[in-house]
Amino acid sequence: MSGTNGRSGDEKLLRRLRRLTARADAVKADDRAQLIALLDDVEAVRQALVRECARLDEEIRRATVRITAITAYARGPRFAPRPGRSRH
Repeated sequence: MSGTNGRSGDEKLLRRLRRLTARADAVKADDRAQLIALLDDVEAVRQALVRECARLDEEIRRATVRITAITAYARGPRFAPRPGRSRH
């Protein structure tokens, strides 16, 4: 999957947000070209964050499925009938 992954990707997005914040503080309200460029960059970061959220949601979903499977597997031997014993 493309995009940012792991801690380095998180740090990259945070650096981009900090740079955008600094640029937003420096841009003048009447500088239309700079404002449009800033909005484009903000939208690009927003899209990257949305992709990262979707990636994390999928990772959490897979971990939940794994945990459920491991828990079911671990419970199996406890509740299985033992050889030679009656179920009554």
